[in-house]
Amino acid sequence: MKPVVVYTDPFWALEDGVVNPALADVEREVFGDRAELRFGVVENGAYVKSGKRFIDNLAGASALAVYRAQMTEEVYAAIRGEVKVIGRQGVGYDNIGVPFLEPNGIFGFNVPDYCVDEVSTHTMSLVLALERHVCLQNDHLKNGRWDIYDGGYPRRLQGLTAGIIGLGRIGKSTAQKIRNFYGQVIGYDPYVHGDQMIGYGVRKRHSLKEFLAEADVVILHCLLNDDTKDLAGEAFLAGMKSDALLVNTARGGLVDPKAVHDALAAGRIAGYASDVFSPEDPNEHEWNRKLLPFENVIVTSHRAFLSAESELSQRRRVAEEILHVLETGLPPRWGNLTG
Repeated sequence: MKPVVVYTDPFWALEDGVVNPALADVEREVFGDRAELRFGVVENGAYVKSGKRFIDNLAGASALAVYRAQMTEEVYAAIRGEVKVIGRQGVGYDNIGVPFLEPNGIFGFNVPDYCVDEVSTHTMSLVLALERHVCLQNDHLKNGRWDIYDGGYPRRLQGLTAGIIGLGRIGKSTAQKIRNFYGQVIGYDPYVHGDQMIGYGVRKRHSLKEFLAEADVVILHCLLNDDTKDLAGEAFLAGMKSDALLVNTARGGLVDPKAVHDALAAGRIAGYASDVFSPEDPNEHEWNRKLLPFENVIVTSHRAFLSAESELSQRRRVAEEILHVLETGLPPRWGNLTG
C-alpha cells in the first residue's frame, strides 16, 4: 500500500480558489508512483487550517507537508503512530510544533536556505522605498500631485547606520547587500560571535539598548520564539531614534502592532515596513489595519521569499526529503528539527 502524503495548505496548488492536482508536477516527478498525494480541504477559496475538517483530512497520512497551518497538540494527538515526517514548506518553523515532534516519534524539517537571496533583496527594497519615499511619491503623483519635495528630504545613507537583529543566513545576506548603501552596519544577535559578523562587514553590539540607540534603520531577521515574541514593543520602540525606520521581513509575531501604531502617530519613529503580520492579512487585525493608512508605512503580502526559482526549489526539496524519510526511515538530511 502506498504511503499517503498530505499537503495541508499549499498556495501553489490553488487555481481560482480550488485545488488543481495537476499543478503538483514537481511533486509527481519526485514521488512518481511511490506515494499518493492528498491536498488540504478548501472552503470559500481558502484552505481550512484548523478544526475537525482539517484533522479528519489527515487520517491515514504517513507524511505531511505544511505551509502555514498550525500543528497543535490536538493535531499531534490525531496523527500519532501514523505520520512519520512533517516537512515545513518554508524557512520558519514556529507553526510546526517542534516540541511535539520527538515525543510522538515524528521527524520534522524545514528548508532554511531556499530563499536567502529573495528575502534579503525584498528587505532592501522595503528599506530603500522608505528611505527615498518611493511609495508616497508614486501614490501622490498618480493622483495628480507633482512635487519633488513631497515627503520631505530623503536621507544621505552613507552617513547613517543600518542595524540588523538576527545574523543568520538571511541576516548575513542582507548585511552584504546593505553595506553598499549605508556607511556602517551593526548587528545584534546573542548567538553569533562578533568575529563572524566582521566577516560580513557587521560590527556587533552586545546589548539591545546600545544597538537601538545607534541604528538609523532597524531590520528584523530573527526567529520567532518565546524570547522574541512582541520584541518590537513599547520599550523597544522607545529605545529607537525618533528618525529611525523599522523593517520586518521575518515573522509578524515579532512586532506589537499597537505599539508601532502609537509610535508612528506620536512621531517617535519615522517609518515602518513589513512583509509579515499575525494573522497573515493585516486587514484582519484591528491594530495592523490601523497601520495601513500611514503614508510612511509600506506593506507586502508575505512574499519576500517569492520567485519562480525559489518556490520550485522549496517544493522539490520538501518532496525529496519526505520520500527519503519514508523510504529509509532515516532522519531528514537537511533542515532537521529533531536533532
